[in-house]
Amino acid sequence: MENITGKAEFLKNEYAKKLAALDPNTLPVWGKMSVQQMMEHMADYIRISNGRNPHEIVTAEEHLPKMVAFLESEKQMRENTPNPLLSDVPPAVKHTTVQDAIAAIQTEIDHLFEVFENDKELKTTHPFFGNLDFEHTIQLLHKHAMHHLRQFGLVV
Repeated sequence: MENITGKAEFLKNEYAKKLAALDPNTLPVWGKMSVQQMMEHMADYIRISNGRNPHEIVTAEEHLPKMVAFLESEKQMRENTPNPLLSDVPPAVKHTTVQDAIAAIQTEIDHLFEVFENDKELKTTHPFFGNLDFEHTIQLLHKHAMHHLRQFGLVV
């Protein structure tokens, strides 16, 4: 895993700014989510990573090493990667505005750093990747964030 410190700094200080620069009416390059649905989806997965929304592992135990190997690589998530925990139809938005959705993301990111700062040995359970420490969590969230930034044309 390359440059975890830089990825952590990006998530903590730059990610919400990138999202704020996105026109809420931008259509996705792929997928069905709107800008706000994507943001709320990211907040949901940050809540899983910071322990506020615990999930059981759904990946078969024999497949976890392969999932962790992907996580530890610098390979990008594929477009339209299926998520068995999500419906084929994106959920209705929860927040009144995109700005509220961005604020929720930043709140969850701040909480993530706080819980890992308070417990250096903490591992949180991700439904697809298993029990993750801080470095693996940052790697996953950065990979996931970049996936959705590509989805809306903010990065290549």
